[in-house]
Amino acid sequence: MVAPAAGGGTVRGARWLVTGAGGQVGNELVGLLRSRSIVVIALGHADLDVTDERAVRAVVHTYRPDVVVNAAGYTDVDRAESEPELAHAVNTVAPGLLAAAAAEEGGRLLHISTDYVFSGRDAAGRPYDEDDPTDPISVYGRTKRDGELEVLGADPESWVVRTSWVYSPRGKGFIQAIRRALDLRPTVDVVDDQIGTPTWTRDLATSILELVQKNGPSGIHHVTAGGHTTRFGQARAIAALLGADPARIRPVTTADQPRPAARPTWSVLGHRRWLEAGLTPLPAWDVALAGAMTDPDFPVIW
Repeated sequence: MVAPAAGGGTVRGARWLVTGAGGQVGNELVGLLRSRSIVVIALGHADLDVTDERAVRAVVHTYRPDVVVNAAGYTDVDRAESEPELAHAVNTVAPGLLAAAAAEEGGRLLHISTDYVFSGRDAAGRPYDEDDPTDPISVYGRTKRDGELEVLGADPESWVVRTSWVYSPRGKGFIQAIRRALDLRPTVDVVDDQIGTPTWTRDLATSILELVQKNGPSGIHHVTAGGHTTRFGQARAIAALLGADPARIRPVTTADQPRPAARPTWSVLGHRRWLEAGLTPLPAWDVALAGAMTDPDFPVIW
């Protein structure tokens, strides 16, 4: 039976297609779906070039998924400054192609976006609301913001999920970087003037599944853990969970560690629409971090 969506569309949820399946979020979501015996077509970069309109339409037409999750993205924030065309193709053009193709085949797109669509300069210490104006300060942030516009322009019944500071056991993420640094150096300098919310991919994947299965409202949702911290605070928590002395993590400013791309100094996302929809709030960031790093699927020794 097809349930009516809050925004007027429909979703069945019997068959999912996930792009970017080799990345942190995509891999976690595919694993969760398969553990629930949900049919999922998992496509990595080698399987589908999401910037190729003909290929996108062919794949979506072949599988006719009820839900397409776009977890693909150009996520190298610094390199995007020197490769803006590629970042635009992957982060802006591709999401619109996927939204249009999904709608044509009777499905809906769920697109993963980011806190970097905000500048961090104008929030006055309050979490950003879903309806706040965006003002990205990097190529990465601009291409992700423009990708949101492409998605909702192609199909207003799509979902856009903004998240932040994602971590998982895969890849070369922040936790892995801190562990390696602690192995190599007596002290590790970490910026203490960038404030956001670390979010475990498992919690994010579980929330995505809930949003779809409960047929939550279309449009933009902020999905992050609760509370906020600095990169320095997160690093100290990681050190403690690794059994290292947190005092080995030392605070520095962003100016002390210049990077090619600007980062928001405040990118805490509020969860108004998520809570109004009656969806389950995520745990606090420190509770989730402790749970992740003691989970048997998230080894702290590599």
